[in-house]
Amino acid sequence: MDTSSSAELRAFDATFRTGSMSAAASLLGIRQPTVSAHIANLERQYGSELFVRYGRGLQPTEMARRLAEITSRISRAEDDAALLLASVRSQYEGTLRVCAIGPYNVMPIIAAFRTQYPRIRISMAVGDSRTVVRSVADRQQDVGLLLHAVGDAAFYCLPFRRQPIIVFAEKHHPLAIRSTVDLRALDGQDFVLREEGSQTRRVFEAGMNDAGIRIRCAIEVGSREAVREAVAHRLGLGVVAKTAFVPDPRLVALDVRGLTLATHVHLICLAERKSDALVERFLQTAELLKPDSQLETRKHQSAGNVAALAKE
Repeated sequence: MDTSSSAELRAFDATFRTGSMSAAASLLGIRQPTVSAHIANLERQYGSELFVRYGRGLQPTEMARRLAEITSRISRAEDDAALLLASVRSQYEGTLRVCAIGPYNVMPIIAAFRTQYPRIRISMAVGDSRTVVRSVADRQQDVGLLLHAVGDAAFYCLPFRRQPIIVFAEKHHPLAIRSTVDLRALDGQDFVLREEGSQTRRVFEAGMNDAGIRIRCAIEVGSREAVREAVAHRLGLGVVAKTAFVPDPRLVALDVRGLTLATHVHLICLAERKSDALVERFLQTAELLKPDSQLETRKHQSAGNVAALAKE
């Protein structure tokens, strides 16, 4: 296969995986017209349409789906070759791509990793849990960090830490002036919640439902920063992992008696890539930073569950 054909197939594979030529161009580090020309040349040379254009969108044809099964293997082979070459360099050079649901848990790992391997470049992206899993599965990212385990055997999953969930309020909120808040005081309160895909929201709503506590979603937002600002403007109470709570003179973290809900941070990678040099060393770094999770788990188990405490 000549060089131009290889470039054309890479452009096709990136377009198929990302769903657009502009996103493929960004992924490959080339211009969008170049991606468009590569795909047009493939279609013209082999007389087969690969994408149906509608507006600004693309719909892959059946031929495109068949071709993608082959080009995805080529892409994986290129990634594996690059990692193999990186692993034999002195001082371990190269780039490790990390995707996380937020910066709070992953930055300490990155900092420790960079201290040990200063010549490795970190490329970090942020997305929701579904984006993290999908990008690792598609090999767009090497390692992912999210707030739940992934039960798919295609993934290796490393438990990292347990994160207690806290409720916080604007400092003049009626609950904010209490030294301790009973769990039942949350019943009927307005809350500012993240979007439906948020694991923190899912765990909190399930816990409240189990405890018979009714909460109202007054406003739904797409980031922790937006939650913080909405709560500061008295639009409702906020919910966040304790590690992600940013001190703010406008806000007060409530001491809610009986609230023992938590999310569980996990690092993931494809199981077949767990032994890749850079991935393996990043996971080893995270392992060294893990808290005593077994002790922490036993402590919270002994405290009982939310529902039992709410019904005392």
